[in-house]
Amino acid sequence: MVDPERGPGRGDKVGLLGRQIECAVLDRLVAAVRTGRSRALVVHGPPGIGKSALLGHLTDSPGDLRVLRAVGIESEMELPFATLHQLCVPLVDRLKSLPAPQRTALETVFGIRAGPPPDRFLVGMAVLSLLSDASQRRPLLCLVDDAHWMDRASAQVLGFVARRLLAESIALVFGARERSPDLLGLPDLEVTGLRDAAAHTLLESATHARLDHDIRSRFVAETQGNPLALLELPRALSVTQLAGGFGLLNTDALPGLIEQSFLRRIEGLPEQTRLLLLIAAADPVGDPALVWRAADRLGMTPEEALADGTDGLLSFDVRVTFRHPLVRSAVYRSATESERRSAHLALAQATDPHLDPDRRAWHLASATAGPDEAVAAELEQSAGRAQARGGLAAAAAFLQRSVVLTVDASRRAERAVAAADASLQAGDLDAARRFVDVADQNAQNEFQRARAHLVRSQVTFAAGLNREAPPLLLTAAKRLERFDTNLARETYLLAWGTSALVAADGDSLAAISQAMRMLPPSTEAPRAIDLVIEGYALLVTDGRATAVPALQRAAAALEDLPGRDLLKWGWVANGVSAVVWDDRAMRVMYRRAVDVARAAGALTELSFCLASLGMATTWTGDFTGAAAIVDEADIVAAATGVPIAAHVKLRLGALRGHSADVEPLIAATVEEAGASGQLMGVTVAQWSAAVLYNGLARYEQALAAAQTSARIPELWVSVWVLPELVEAAVRVGDAELAGGALERLADAAEPCDTDWAQGILARCRALLSEGTSADRHYRRAIERLARTQLRPELARAHLVYGEWLRRERQRVEARGHLRTAHKMFASMGMEAFAERARRELLASGESIRKHKLETSLGDELTPQEKQIALLVRDGFSNPEVGSRLFLSPRTVEWHLRKIFTKLSITSRRQLRDALPRSAYEPAPEQGLRG
Repeated sequence: MVDPERGPGRGDKVGLLGRQIECAVLDRLVAAVRTGRSRALVVHGPPGIGKSALLGHLTDSPGDLRVLRAVGIESEMELPFATLHQLCVPLVDRLKSLPAPQRTALETVFGIRAGPPPDRFLVGMAVLSLLSDASQRRPLLCLVDDAHWMDRASAQVLGFVARRLLAESIALVFGARERSPDLLGLPDLEVTGLRDAAAHTLLESATHARLDHDIRSRFVAETQGNPLALLELPRALSVTQLAGGFGLLNTDALPGLIEQSFLRRIEGLPEQTRLLLLIAAADPVGDPALVWRAADRLGMTPEEALADGTDGLLSFDVRVTFRHPLVRSAVYRSATESERRSAHLALAQATDPHLDPDRRAWHLASATAGPDEAVAAELEQSAGRAQARGGLAAAAAFLQRSVVLTVDASRRAERAVAAADASLQAGDLDAARRFVDVADQNAQNEFQRARAHLVRSQVTFAAGLNREAPPLLLTAAKRLERFDTNLARETYLLAWGTSALVAADGDSLAAISQAMRMLPPSTEAPRAIDLVIEGYALLVTDGRATAVPALQRAAAALEDLPGRDLLKWGWVANGVSAVVWDDRAMRVMYRRAVDVARAAGALTELSFCLASLGMATTWTGDFTGAAAIVDEADIVAAATGVPIAAHVKLRLGALRGHSADVEPLIAATVEEAGASGQLMGVTVAQWSAAVLYNGLARYEQALAAAQTSARIPELWVSVWVLPELVEAAVRVGDAELAGGALERLADAAEPCDTDWAQGILARCRALLSEGTSADRHYRRAIERLARTQLRPELARAHLVYGEWLRRERQRVEARGHLRTAHKMFASMGMEAFAERARRELLASGESIRKHKLETSLGDELTPQEKQIALLVRDGFSNPEVGSRLFLSPRTVEWHLRKIFTKLSITSRRQLRDALPRSAYEPAPEQGLRG
């Protein structure tokens, strides 16, 4: 009898009857891999349809391919990286060839070394590099069967890898009943039932009785050509039943009927054999020695258990394998609770507690009928080990089971809080809420209740920026003060940052700031977090003038902030430099945040850090660099599935004056952010609109957008928009409105004696001044801004000064400033402002051609190619570029060949000439790369 799920041996084609189309697809996949092109494929269909046979066909090819195999196992779904470990264990000796962070990540998740849990996307990059390295010797064929039973950590990593295969000689093929969320979007091959002719042939091979043609046709139709059903179900029917016809209630019941057929075969086996099958079904390892050790504990010998065979349902070889996954499920479900517990207990006793403590703990948990503190404690320890390997979903599962087995209310509350927190980190918000409720119900003291409340607050925050999260975090911080001052301070800061980002409830931010002011002073030298809390609180309660000294000290302290703290609450603290108008510190802090996040493999945080650095870079006029940072942020966001706001794209489009591109984005952002209550997005969008329309000299529109942005109770952008409001109001002749905006700007900028603050303030004062006073302010603005790297702001100072000089009939001097402004705008790509300067030059009597955008050789490149080219130009190696962009070094090299062809160059060195730096692109900050 042929087993379609096991796949044929060489020369045995019966198992692939009627599969010519599917086999052709797979043959093309193998051919592509042999020519250096990677492929990923999800082969999916219902149980018994022949997926494993097709995966077996892939291995029935010439031996130039190296084959790696893994199988998802239902009872292993809670063990982190179990499937990934199966697949990669033959390559462990090649780990030393990986970059250090990637090698450390894989060694940690595989338990080779201890260390902090690596980001799962860093693990994905490491696996991609490992497979790519292995494929350089021989094309690589990676097969993952029963992929619907992969543990979540493995599924996320392998899905990540599959989406990034391109120029490597690798095929990654999954066999699954259905496509999991982690495999969505990959090319797929749906396997359906056999066509009539092949199905009739297979049915005849499985039946000894001669059947009427109509009966055979009905059997084929009602099994929908499912090969396993055609082979297995006739065994469960007598000749009379077969001859009398066969009727299924519905097609959805087919897997159940196949399982019932297996059950009847299982019931016909001796008791000892059935018990052996149960032990094997309860063991995910498939280790024959382990199965026999467990069997021995139940008083069973191989001679007794296998005296009459297993009717082909179970085989012992290098691994213990079932004929089909439905056999395993049929065996396990048919056993009584008591029998299952006995099998798990025997397996736990047979499992080495030193080599495999987590699987032993899971077996013990399954063997336990009621609460058991010893087992609960072992599960808690397993959760800690899983968390250390980055298996967040597994840690949550261990802790959740530990809670169920705990009797003592206090310990139950502690474990429930831990389970809720682990579930939150794993992204399971519903489970997190359930276990927070359990913690609340069992809490025996106020500290436990406070910690439960903190997790509940964090779940609310994780569900989306909303008005509910800040007051919840505030309450949590207040409750934690008595027990853990450090945790309370961190929670206060997160509450403040959340409220500031929502920017919709000034009362909430005021309440949080007031509570922060009431915190007792530190008994030791103030730390960075203490200074940030003090400064932010004063900013809201007492105003900028009072807050600036503390915030300036905080900005200095933050430059040495440990990476762990930077990743935890640095996203709130990094706004300090902008509040005190320190543009250099702003760029340094955001660059450091990117470096720390990248080094730690914290990719979720990296996308936000990149977005912040991109915004800081736009202030310098390095729009090429800012766009490259945005591209990298988009790549990271796509890899993590965590979207980022389009704030930098809005800002870039506005500064460049691309109204056709940026106006739709402004409108969409205002609508979406407004509907969700995230008014930070509205503020940025309207600020961008004000910049755009001031550049286009559409001052009425600029005024309306600036007024909207300035009215929102937000602490950063609502200040940055004030210069736009002053300029637009002056141009439309509303001196009173301009004066009010200037007063607000002075309140924000005067306390900060920085060139940024004083230069912007002088430029705005000049717009509202006359005569020698105006001239003095314009000159001061240019002098102060020239000391900074804020090239767009300096160019605008030259522009408005030139415009004023022309109206004052000082045409010669006006032309000098207008030419400088035009040249700077044109060099940076600020098209609208450049055109505004050109029109002013024409009005001054100087003839100047309309600026024609310079075309760059790089314009021929795709965004990803340009990203690679710029990184290589700046001296990064292929592995370094690959790590940044989630590509293998071979794929980077493949892209480089295309880049060289497009740019008509032949070497990496020539990229410096092909993609020169802009004349106004600032030099790298001291101590920063690129």
